[in-house]
Amino acid sequence: MSVVCRNLKFLRKQKGWTQQEFADKLGIKRSLLGAYEEERAEPRTEVLELVSDMFRISIDDLLRRDVGSQKESFLEKRRQQKMAGDRQQIEFVPVKAAAGYLAGYNDDEFIEELNTFTLPMMGAGSYRAFEIAGDSMLPTPSGSVIVCHKVDGWEEIRNNEAYVVVTSREGIVYKRVLKSNRTKGKITLVSDNPQYEPYAVGMEEILELWQSDAVISKTGQQSRLSVNHLADMVSHLQDQVSMLKKRIKD
Repeated sequence: MSVVCRNLKFLRKQKGWTQQEFADKLGIKRSLLGAYEEERAEPRTEVLELVSDMFRISIDDLLRRDVGSQKESFLEKRRQQKMAGDRQQIEFVPVKAAAGYLAGYNDDEFIEELNTFTLPMMGAGSYRAFEIAGDSMLPTPSGSVIVCHKVDGWEEIRNNEAYVVVTSREGIVYKRVLKSNRTKGKITLVSDNPQYEPYAVGMEEILELWQSDAVISKTGQQSRLSVNHLADMVSHLQDQVSMLKKRIKD
């Protein structure tokens, strides 16, 4: 098998795509992709250009290097590229990738496939960014990106701080977290929008916990709330805090 044919097959399998899925992305018939992979036909230049853009690999490497059997694999090379530079690379989980993240959050290859960005004000550490949807954390608007660092244990949880909570039941949610020292098996998730009731989550349901460090939103995206609405929110929040404090003491 020629190098380019082997590379096409390897890259497709790295993504977990069927021949039909890969062919659809390339705008060709499945039978033609099969012919490429089986070395019965040579990929056209426009196909190589699409693959090059899709996988961020040069056409020369596609034609000359066996990316699947090199000492440094294609994904390893990308990992090193991400770690290069002075600023910490922040992996980004968009809303459309939320379902896949629940299955792949602990898969190094899945995480490596996430897009990354950098921020000048973030110090050393491991960060991840999550796009949020919905109005439960107003005035933080839907579509905001929450940049976080990972929290590994119960003792690291800080009361009334905002977290991205990844759970097996609720998926990815952005909430304030309250914990009771008397009940270490559960935490209470609280929305900034008082229209949403707090609810308890068992620690066994939590897959990951990320504490918020920064919120990124578009200019003009911030929700505009009236004075009366703000007053209502403050009143509701005070009621909720009083109620939650009583629950924690019980």
